[in-house]
Amino acid sequence: MKEESFGGALKKGQSVLGPWEKRFVAKWVDRIPAWLETYHLTLLTIPWTGLVIASAWQVRDSGDIRWFWGVSLAIFLQYITDLFDGAVGRKRNTGLVKWGFYMDHFLDYVFQCGLIIGYALIAQPEDNLEWWFFGILAITSGYMVNSFLCFAATNEFEIYFLGIGPTEIRIYFILLNSFIILFDPRREYFSLGVPIYAGLLAVGLLFLIWQSHAKLWAIDMEKKSEEADPEE
Repeated sequence: MKEESFGGALKKGQSVLGPWEKRFVAKWVDRIPAWLETYHLTLLTIPWTGLVIASAWQVRDSGDIRWFWGVSLAIFLQYITDLFDGAVGRKRNTGLVKWGFYMDHFLDYVFQCGLIIGYALIAQPEDNLEWWFFGILAITSGYMVNSFLCFAATNEFEIYFLGIGPTEIRIYFILLNSFIILFDPRREYFSLGVPIYAGLLAVGLLFLIWQSHAKLWAIDMEKKSEEADPEE
């Protein structure tokens, strides 16, 4: 029996910046050094995560918010390596399609955890925001769980939400970091802003769950209708 093609090799949909990214990758993928393989690029997310936590720890330890530039640097570096790892593998026919899918997205989760830990580290201890950051971790993980469950049900891997994907989210975090570093709003606004952010994330996740539920329900009902009337 012929094996169904692996849907994780191609992402469904596209983000706002997707066309620009494709042109950028096509122009530069041949200039990646031969010794730098696709799996090296994927695994570099590990040290980038370490850089996030180390930078945030320095802020907490020294009180100097300028250390937080290291978090933005890590986000940018992780974006570059994540952008090219799949392209390098396809260009060189490395063959690590399913390994790349698994490890790339698992390490995306690790990096996401590192970012949330980083923001939790720089929050004022007296604000007692630990449970809010735990909630943010649970909610943002829900977005990933939704994508993978839908992928398992449809063999279509989609990580874009209203034209927003990982690239746009990284840009948002870099802008947020810049605001935090330049204006240091932790004492005045973190105690209010973190719960509001958690609430907005929860609303977005509920909308996405409803959207996914409706799509899968329609697929099941269509299949049931076809099975009930096999002559059509």
